[in-house]
Amino acid sequence: MAVVRNILARSLIILIVAAISSTQANVPYDIVLDENAKRIHQIDCLNILVYVILLILTVCTVWFFKRRRFRFLHETGLAIFYGLIVGAIIRYGGQEYEINHIRVVPARGYGKNLTIPPDNLYFQMQVAKQTSDKIKKENKTYAYSFRGEINDVDNKKLDQKATFDPEIFFNIILPPIIFNAGYSLKRKFFFRNLGTIFTYAFLGTTISCFTIGGIMFAFLQLMPSLEFSFNDCLYFGAMISATDPVTVLAIFNDLHVDVNLYAMVFGESILNDAIAIVLVGSIGNYAEMGGDGFQGSAAIKCLGNFIYSFLCSFLIGSGTGCLTAALTKFTSLCDFPLLESSLFVLMSYSTFLMAEAADLTGIVAVLFCGICQAHYTYNNLTVESRARTKQIFELLSFVAENFIFCYIGVSMFTYQKHYWHAGFIVTAFIAIAVGRALNIYPLSLLLNLGRHNKIPLSFQHVLFFSGLRGAMAFALAIRNTMSEQRHLMLTTTSLIAIFTVIVCGGFSTQLLAWLGIPVGVEEDHEMLQFGSLRTNYNTIDPVMTSQVTTPTDLRSPPAATVLKTPYEKAWLVKKWYNFDMRYMKPLLTHSRPTLMETLPNCCHSLARVLTSTQQLSSDENVKGEDEDSDADLCMDENIGYGDRSNGYPGISTLSSASMQLNKDLYMAPQP
Repeated sequence: MAVVRNILARSLIILIVAAISSTQANVPYDIVLDENAKRIHQIDCLNILVYVILLILTVCTVWFFKRRRFRFLHETGLAIFYGLIVGAIIRYGGQEYEINHIRVVPARGYGKNLTIPPDNLYFQMQVAKQTSDKIKKENKTYAYSFRGEINDVDNKKLDQKATFDPEIFFNIILPPIIFNAGYSLKRKFFFRNLGTIFTYAFLGTTISCFTIGGIMFAFLQLMPSLEFSFNDCLYFGAMISATDPVTVLAIFNDLHVDVNLYAMVFGESILNDAIAIVLVGSIGNYAEMGGDGFQGSAAIKCLGNFIYSFLCSFLIGSGTGCLTAALTKFTSLCDFPLLESSLFVLMSYSTFLMAEAADLTGIVAVLFCGICQAHYTYNNLTVESRARTKQIFELLSFVAENFIFCYIGVSMFTYQKHYWHAGFIVTAFIAIAVGRALNIYPLSLLLNLGRHNKIPLSFQHVLFFSGLRGAMAFALAIRNTMSEQRHLMLTTTSLIAIFTVIVCGGFSTQLLAWLGIPVGVEEDHEMLQFGSLRTNYNTIDPVMTSQVTTPTDLRSPPAATVLKTPYEKAWLVKKWYNFDMRYMKPLLTHSRPTLMETLPNCCHSLARVLTSTQQLSSDENVKGEDEDSDADLCMDENIGYGDRSNGYPGISTLSSASMQLNKDLYMAPQP
């Protein structure tokens, strides 16, 4: 009887399996694909929902921290922290999904000479198709695109779907961040420090790149198991040299740190990103032309490509910004604010795409487009469009920046291409510190030789400490992860970004206190010489203020003794300023004087065509209520920090409202 029962049970199982197979065979081919598409869509929605919830948590927590005056963790640090938690949950507690895959090998004799994987595979297989009376098999060919190296074919599907195509970062997420940096730039103070910023950005980033690359290459000689070439080390140095002090800048903005220090940190960071991405491309081109060894011709071509890429990207960005300004000036788009704002956004985004399509650098183009849009186009917009464009790009930048930091946290657990090597990672931390120090301190010494007003040592310490790594470095690292070297670069970059944002960003407020950096400084009051600044401060109770010095403790000098040092414009900046006010502004905006007043008489007819009716009817001495506050660029490289002969060295008068603001910012709420 037992044998009979076993035979019956086996027969029943065979019948059930046959019935299921027959049912699947009867299901139309398109229906099966529709079900797969629905399942993928569901996972995509869940994936996006995870990041939306992370951003919601970040926003709510930031609001709570701001109410409690808690300044040791910025929203970017929170985004990383929440991302790490969710990534760990997905990695160790997520539901497993079966992945339907077939392992294939190249046909005999094919692909022996290939050094890189093909872009596409054409896979032939027999597909069973149910007809009216029988099952018919057909030969079909399917195309599969290259997605990268697979280390573990049994991955969880949700782990794989918790990551995005790296091109999404470059084509969608980074452009609004960079554009907003240029559009919201305080150009008056940026141009006053133009020489300093350019020195830190161009020379400093290059020094940092080669310092980091050299240190890493020297270390790797002791670790032959890591097959890194010198080009790989330089590539890593250029990539990790991209700074992102968003946390420090947000704290500076909240605390009203001296605007010139803010301009140095902010200006150096946005140009640094642009220089870093051009350096990465140039080093990649050098590797293609010159191999791993040094070749003079390849190095010269690399330098030429660097200059060509940067200048052409700059021309595309500034040209598009000027074109948008002309369109808003000479058309009646102001009658339709929605169309006006739409044109502004689309023209700005097209700048990035045009540069990338031309094999240039879209980041550089969109940065200078933002600066030109703010300097020219903004003044032509209606009040509604001004508010709309400022708010939309500020919103997009905030969301995109925090999304990237959420993604960094999640990807630390879910990304399948991490490669951990303690020696390489520790050396990278040391290398970026040395590279940053050689960037800031020697260049500051060099700049101070030619500056009438020196960069204080305390400012230099803040600049060194502000070298956080973030969105740009991570985006560059994740763009190409096809080899073990790039896997290790991605892992190291992610760890550096997490550490610098959370630790360095969190201690920024305390650093201002330790260095005696004044806060609560209005834009109209700039800090004077800092030689004996700290002697003029009385430290408030550290329990109440976390040892942060506020303007309420200053011995306020009489108003009559406050100096306003006149700005001596540098020759080049002065020439540009005069050219801009006489020709560019009248051409691209409705400002006065008009071209009819500034151009020679022989060009009067052309000047009349290029002068708008609004320009002719406006009063030259009346500035619009919402006109760009940075229109009159009092540009100067020799920043006036004042004269110490007045008996109040380093002190500028602050408003009572500013003093109260800082007391509210630093003092913990009473229980």
